[in-house]
Amino acid sequence: QVQLVESGGGLVQAGDSPRLSCAASGRTFSTYVMGWFRQAPGKEREFVARISGSGGVTSYADPVKGRFTISRDNAKNTVYLQMNSLKPEDTAVYYCAAGPTAAFKSTSPRTERAYDSWGQGTQVTVSS
Repeated sequence: QVQLVESGGGLVQAGDSPRLSCAASGRTFSTYVMGWFRQAPGKEREFVARISGSGGVTSYADPVKGRFTISRDNAKNTVYLQMNSLKPEDTAVYYCAAGPTAAFKSTSPRTERAYDSWGQGTQVTVSS
């Protein structure tokens, strides 16, 4: 497991483009698939985006496709979520998650169970 610390959330305006960061501990960061999930008030936590260990493969949930970009810097042990054209419905607590690449051979990266490390979450509130 790795320890994850998110940052970059807060109160933003609709249309803004903030970037979330997630710093990870450990020397094997590049062997982990990294994901972003979010949980809106009164709703279950949902998948947002994920990126492979090398950064070469990414995937997104339909509501954020074309607006959000996930990236990683393995030299800095950090994964990012660039959020563009934010909408009020993007308001949620955003969580960073990590899972060893091998765990995803038979498990979709869009599901939570293959991720074994989670950050504490960062609140993003989008005002209209």
